[in-house]
Amino acid sequence: MSSAEQVARAAREASNLLQTISSAQKSAVLQRIRRVLEERRDEIVLANQQDKEAAQKEVEAGRLSSSLFKRLDIESGEKYATLLQGVDDVDRISDPIGQVTLARKLDNDLDLYRVVCPVGVCLVIFEARPEVVVNIACLAIKSGNAAILKGGKEAARTNQALAEAIQHAIATTPATEGQTKFPERSIQVVSTRDEISSLLDMDRYVDLVIPRGSNSLVRHIQNNTRIPVLGHADGICSTYLDESADAQKAVHIVVDAKTNYPAACNATEALLVHASVVSTVFVEVARALLAAGVRLHADERSLAAIEQAGLSSALVSRATEADFGHEYTDLDIAIRVVDSLDDAIDHINAHGSKHTDAIVTEERKNAEWFMRRVDAAGVYWNASTRFADGFRYGFGAEIGVSTNKTHARGPAGLEGLTIYKYYLFGDGQGAGDFGVGQGKHQFLHEDIPIDSSVRDKFVL
Repeated sequence: MSSAEQVARAAREASNLLQTISSAQKSAVLQRIRRVLEERRDEIVLANQQDKEAAQKEVEAGRLSSSLFKRLDIESGEKYATLLQGVDDVDRISDPIGQVTLARKLDNDLDLYRVVCPVGVCLVIFEARPEVVVNIACLAIKSGNAAILKGGKEAARTNQALAEAIQHAIATTPATEGQTKFPERSIQVVSTRDEISSLLDMDRYVDLVIPRGSNSLVRHIQNNTRIPVLGHADGICSTYLDESADAQKAVHIVVDAKTNYPAACNATEALLVHASVVSTVFVEVARALLAAGVRLHADERSLAAIEQAGLSSALVSRATEADFGHEYTDLDIAIRVVDSLDDAIDHINAHGSKHTDAIVTEERKNAEWFMRRVDAAGVYWNASTRFADGFRYGFGAEIGVSTNKTHARGPAGLEGLTIYKYYLFGDGQGAGDFGVGQGKHQFLHEDIPIDSSVRDKFVL
């Protein structure tokens, strides 16, 4: 048996055991993880510094992008404190496992319940962003899933240090008498591409693949597995300045959406401008973007407005068609002038990635039309696209952003790792007992009110 199959089988066995773990046990493990991460902070930060030093040399040699390098850091500012806070936030989320979302009486003594349950075994593949190890592990534990993690080689030391801390915390969390011991192999780490290639073929053991990283990584995963994939290949977000856009709001929203974290998948990559505000609101936005060091890839009409306003700069260039539909992940933005709201919507639906798009307008009717017609996981009115994030949505942490139209869409938190099953409680009935004719039963199909006693009927 290969090492990859051993990992997958161990994950499946852990997943089966996790079905009997109570909410209190999950909370105890999460609290222990936080304590161990705090105790091992110096060791983990040292590993992160070593990863960054090695990665800096790769950037200088042109073998690693600067945007990927920026995603490695977990020590600067409040990043480590935020990582720890994320564990607490997940712990505080209500445990959804076992909750009833539908209850129906099919007949007397024949009751149907739809009950939230874990997906099972999740394979998570990611580049840089070592905090993903903690985010995914905690969400998996809370939702009763087993997780197999594979991070990028650029963060290998940090990933390993974080994983060892989490595995130690799981192993040293005691079980009280009568409880199932929390399975130690519920969170596992693999390190080679060969193992990933093998795991992608193991739909017998693995239920969901979650890739987090570059377009090429996600496309490769999507094209090389039969296992369902939750994620997005591109983060091409647009912001549209409508004809009634408020200049002050527009400046603040667009600058934040582009510069708050340019490497993020929810950063705005395209700015669409209604023709009626190209010489007014847009000029103010362009001036603010240039002051922030953003390179403007402007179409003919927006370029003319920039030049007439005396804003010509080395940071301004003429846009090509390739600029629209391109994910820069840097201080660059493509700009196009449109003649109507519908033109803006059509552009977004043609060039966007179904991630997050925003409109800046004072007209509610226009905002609601935009939000209804734009085909994206997130549609915003007068707010930065950077809000597309599980933490900001109050999910505690996120497993990723999904542009799929499946069980999870947009920033996916705990619910992205859950599915449901149907419980049917009978008293000897057969399907042939029901139908049309003498002696046949008729279905009642009466909804059972879901009060707290019904909702939590199967929560451990």
